[in-house]
Amino acid sequence: MTGYTDEPVEILADDECWRLAAGGQVARLAVAVGGEPDIYPITAATRDGAVVFRTAEGTKLLSLVINERVAVEFDGVEDGSAWSVVLKGTARRLETSAEIEAAEGLALTPQIATVKSTYVEVAPTHVSGRRFRLAGED
Repeated sequence: MTGYTDEPVEILADDECWRLAAGGQVARLAVAVGGEPDIYPITAATRDGAVVFRTAEGTKLLSLVINERVAVEFDGVEDGSAWSVVLKGTARRLETSAEIEAAEGLALTPQIATVKSTYVEVAPTHVSGRRFRLAGED
């Protein structure tokens, strides 16, 4: 593990956050509309300092139209530790044919069998991450 210490919680550098996020596929999208928070599972990929995911018309996409400020969390467990990376930023629907074509080249296969024809990009303004040493059983 890059930079792992004996401390129970390690703050991760931005490059380590991006490395871990790039290795993840399932993430969570956090939104807030009308003061009410919500979290949605998404299949996501990182590209050029951004997060890209597919979605269908519905509540998730409507939430992004109402409030473009979002957070995306990737997490995982590896080598006796757990990690969490949170990217906060602005979401926007990809509109141009060049943007959509580039997004189609990413491995964004939906986890459920529904049509998800809209691509969304989150441009992070803040990246943070932590690694947690897992406690063994006594």
